Amino acid sequence: MDKQSYFHGTGRRKTATAQVKLMAGNGTIIIDGKPLEQRFPSLEHQRVIIQPFMATESNGKYNAVVKVAGGGIRGQSDAIAHGISRALVRADERYKPILRQNGMLTRDARAKERKKPGLKRARKAPQYTKR
Repeated sequence: MDKQSYFHGTGRRKTATAQVKLMAGNGTIIIDGKPLEQRFPSLEHQRVIIQPFMATESNGKYNAVVKVAGGGIRGQSDAIAHGISRALVRADERYKPILRQNGMLTRDARAKERKKPGLKRARKAPQYTKR
């Protein structure tokens, strides 16, 4: 690691945005002032969040402090994982091919499509009546 005290990464998914600060430590993850297990009780969401650490075998090397806003629980967990991946690449450039191979550096651009005028939803048109 360099002389820098922390490494920053911003992750996004749907409408959620996560700002991640990564620093040397023992593997503690604090999200919005709460520990990971308290903020995301679901094991599936916890697994998604720590996946970048597992892929790079850096679990327990870094502490993460995260601020997350917008979206739902799933979008927030994916945004946090994206932010952690970007911060890991800033911390050590050797992690980039591993994270890229596992698709963790690619921003998932899928989001809800907006409703169009004249339609009931984004693409659903009103029922056609012949007579």
